[in-house]
Amino acid sequence: MMKLFNLSAASKALLTAGVLSLAVSGCGGDDGKKGEDGENGVVGVNIDAAKSVNAIFTNATVETGAVTVEFTLENDNGVAVLGLTKDHDLRFGIAQLSHVTETMGDTQADRGYQWQAYINSEKAPNPDWVPEGESDITPSIQFQANVEKAGDCDTCFVDNKDGTYTYTFQQNIGNVAEPVEVIYDADNTQRATIELDLPNFAANANYDWQPSTGMTDGIQTRNVVSIETCYTCHQPESLELHGGRRTDLENCASCHTATSGDPESGNSVDFTYMIHAIHKGSDRMTSTPDGPVAAPYKVIGYGGGVHDYGKVMFPQKPAADCSSCHVEGENAPANADLFKADLSNTACIGCHTEKPSQNHSSTNCVSCHNSTDTYGGTGSAEKRHGDVLKAYNDAKAMSVDFSNIGLTDEGKFSYDVQILDADGAAIAGEFINQNNRVVVAWDSDKDFPAYKDASYSERRTKLKDGSYDASTKTFTIVSEGFDMPVDATGKTFELWSTIEVCFNKGGYGVAEVVMTECSDKTRSIPVKDAPYHFVWSGTGEATDAEAMMRRDIIDATKCQGCHNQKIIHNDNGVNCQTCHTSDQSLRETVKKSGIFDRATSFAYKAHHEAGHDMNGKWGSGLQSGTVMKTDCLTCHTAEDSKNKIENGITLGRAPERVWNYPNLDTKEEAGIWVSSDAGACLSCHQAHLSDAGKSHIETNGGILDGTDSADVLGRAKEACATCHSPEQIMELHGN
Repeated sequence: MMKLFNLSAASKALLTAGVLSLAVSGCGGDDGKKGEDGENGVVGVNIDAAKSVNAIFTNATVETGAVTVEFTLENDNGVAVLGLTKDHDLRFGIAQLSHVTETMGDTQADRGYQWQAYINSEKAPNPDWVPEGESDITPSIQFQANVEKAGDCDTCFVDNKDGTYTYTFQQNIGNVAEPVEVIYDADNTQRATIELDLPNFAANANYDWQPSTGMTDGIQTRNVVSIETCYTCHQPESLELHGGRRTDLENCASCHTATSGDPESGNSVDFTYMIHAIHKGSDRMTSTPDGPVAAPYKVIGYGGGVHDYGKVMFPQKPAADCSSCHVEGENAPANADLFKADLSNTACIGCHTEKPSQNHSSTNCVSCHNSTDTYGGTGSAEKRHGDVLKAYNDAKAMSVDFSNIGLTDEGKFSYDVQILDADGAAIAGEFINQNNRVVVAWDSDKDFPAYKDASYSERRTKLKDGSYDASTKTFTIVSEGFDMPVDATGKTFELWSTIEVCFNKGGYGVAEVVMTECSDKTRSIPVKDAPYHFVWSGTGEATDAEAMMRRDIIDATKCQGCHNQKIIHNDNGVNCQTCHTSDQSLRETVKKSGIFDRATSFAYKAHHEAGHDMNGKWGSGLQSGTVMKTDCLTCHTAEDSKNKIENGITLGRAPERVWNYPNLDTKEEAGIWVSSDAGACLSCHQAHLSDAGKSHIETNGGILDGTDSADVLGRAKEACATCHSPEQIMELHGN
């Protein structure tokens, strides 16, 4: 007979705890999978089996110049990562945030707080790495900040066997005299950094503290930008530098200090200077008596590789908008407004070079451009940048008003247009650039007019080609270039403005940027307003009918998140498709060559644009190492069930669309005609399409050899969407 046990509450608790401890120790794996148990019952995963590793500093101390740091390693699930050794690729950096002054003539200038690394070396140019004939470099001996390897010391690193570790720096910071003198001050903020480079990923971390008090909060900081802002344009992987080991801005800033330079190029690699010079890119110029010349920023990498940032095209326009990177407000870095302090010349010269114009004889930019003792007529840096933005912000508040839409007696499409200010009052014609146009389109809920029916050049009309009523400040436009479609009634039409308003240019001696009568001395700024959609009644606008909207494909806010207010010509939002239709005629890359090798549809142009092109190593041969994100959802809309938005890469939604593509064999002007979904894929992949890929498309109803639009529509029976869901497409692209 089996004896039954009546367990007490205490016994049950002990038994439960024992079972749980067995369960936990048996599933100490990374991301929910079984890993290796640590010693003495410690639950964790061995570092060589971990699928993710995060480093977290927990403490730091300084004793007679010896810096000791404590840190933990854990995976994304918070499980301890065990088994780190000094022989892993483990490196540490140490820097001080010091108040810096600079002697300029007889004056001591305040340069604010700057990071200075304790670990530095002096390096002469490696003659084998200096390329012959390379411009814009001046090889010279430079100091370089560095980090130290844990593997170089047998006693510095301690594994506590529980996922926590201790490291004592080899560099004593108490008396650093060479090659760069750094005077340790226990009241200054110190920063320790860690770099752990593993085969599949890297871990970075930093720790800021004040040794005299041990405080980590309420101490002096220099946190100016957030890397999340960089991710607006950059894919995170593109910012994993130095072979992928360095990923955090804080680590970069404490190593790329004002005393650091590149010996092979002779150029500074100070973080502030370097970042501004890189992003100025192809627009970085220096003034000469003969006019501006290109001043590309170059760095010679390890092994002698030239990094020419003169090929970079900074998409954030106008470039004077510092808020592209320097984001202020809620959740901003502690020192987000430091760029307005006018303390340092470094950023100025990084963008504008030491000679931005022939009127400048000094590199002490902030001696004139400051908010406290400004040289007459000059203005602070904030004002001079703000002069540019003032015009854009004023124009952004304006709008375009269309009215009296109808037909002339000759049957030509006509309409009235006014430009309205922020208060809704019409702006007089002398303030409006009358060389600008308005574009007409129909079937804007689909893919716009067929190019053979009306090209974009036929559908756009300049304001000056219309008539102007000064009393009402109204332009009346007649579209003479095209005939109305015979089946126009009931179609959704669109009027899209490329109109710009004129402003004075600002600059030296200009107190305020204001709307100004247009001349060759003013600049024109686009008025930002969405296209006006309406349904055609047969004689005009059907006011009781609702215009149909085009399927969501791209998210314009994402485009403008990276490009800001200027993208390319006709900078009024992202409505490029109204002109660059899928069936638009081909173009020559080299004019008058007779080689028609370029499609001009929006999808083709956008996918092949420098910085967007995913087929080149870094995008259209830029070779900059930092290109736009490859994730399709960088530009395309995502699925949003709440607002009933379909995914922007959903196939099968536009079977009536056809594409005109180059014939890569003959490169004749006629090109080839391609079916809807196949053409979407070819906008990236045409030059790389294998015979197997071509066969796959054609077997599933795609057309790749059409002679014209009718031929494609008569034969196409695409079934791409059957297998290629948005999720599957994303996966194929590595997302």
